[in-house]
Amino acid sequence: MHTVPDRVEVVATWAAARHLENPPLLVVDTVTAFLDAHGVGHGPMAWQRIGDGQSNVTYLIVRGSDCVVLRRGPRPPLPKSTHDMVREARIQKLLRGHGVPVPEIVAVCEDESLLGVPFYLMSHIEGTVITGTVPFHLSSLEQRRATSLAVVDTLVALHRIDVTRGELASLGSPDGYLRRQVDRFSGLWEVNASRRLPAVERIADWLGRNLPASQAASVVHGDYRLGNLMFAPQAPAGVLAVLDWEMATLGDPLADLGYLTATYSEAGAPSTPLELTPVTQAPGYLTRLQLAERYRSRTGLDLSPLPWYQTLALWKAAIFCEAIYTRWRRGERPDDTDFGPTLETGVPRLLEAASQYAGLVMSHRA
Repeated sequence: MHTVPDRVEVVATWAAARHLENPPLLVVDTVTAFLDAHGVGHGPMAWQRIGDGQSNVTYLIVRGSDCVVLRRGPRPPLPKSTHDMVREARIQKLLRGHGVPVPEIVAVCEDESLLGVPFYLMSHIEGTVITGTVPFHLSSLEQRRATSLAVVDTLVALHRIDVTRGELASLGSPDGYLRRQVDRFSGLWEVNASRRLPAVERIADWLGRNLPASQAASVVHGDYRLGNLMFAPQAPAGVLAVLDWEMATLGDPLADLGYLTATYSEAGAPSTPLELTPVTQAPGYLTRLQLAERYRSRTGLDLSPLPWYQTLALWKAAIFCEAIYTRWRRGERPDDTDFGPTLETGVPRLLEAASQYAGLVMSHRA
């Protein structure tokens, strides 16, 4: 029997997908009807997959003179309590009201029958995301430094928002955030792991026994890195939008700084799968230490426990990546030919880097 290749992402109708081994990510007539219902463009639509995310899927949708971005979760089955597009859209709506640079939310679809998962539309912003190459207008030593400063200063501004009042307070309780993170990700490892890596349990035990006292409460982005920032298409370096709010909640702001610095690519440092913007190894960009010092000078927070947060960041990243690796091995990520296979060794490298940060902390306390 002839079958349609199982890596097909986009189909014209659901009927055209009936022979697919895996469901499509985009159904043209369904999305077109949704665009009609929300007054987005006229006539046929064009699409292009964009972004470097390994979790959720993002498409640029062009229809007539209108451009929007569609964001959805990956193909089911989805891990519990992940890929909540409705919550992610709500968070961005709230933060936009507080002056955080985020895209405007155009429409949200909670009806899973349309694409198999919820999704939302947001405004398209013309800008630059820095990953493997440096755009010319940000390539001078001056603009490289300005780029690094913009990364830190945007994070500082996010962490200064008062989360004790208004609708933001409903996003979660910052009390006990660090303990919940350790407990939650320990549970995720047990559910999603396909092999035994003793370092996971050892690091979890160390994290649990050395919990620092949170100094402040803030919105925590959860995946704050250079590759999730969109910069203006001309100098000087300025952040137009912070992207990918799936992991956002209320908690300890140093969790974001720990993640940013632990995944920030620096010349001479061992690489991990989470260093997704390697250009910062080049001269002109701030180092991890300089990023942290800039943050400390703008917030006044004590950064002596930062290695604990860096350990947490890489340990969580290892567990998250192991879930991706498990799904890839099960054939649940048929489009993934690059990232998933690398995690066989990539996850142990993350755990090794996390252990090194933990060793730094333990040696200070010894």
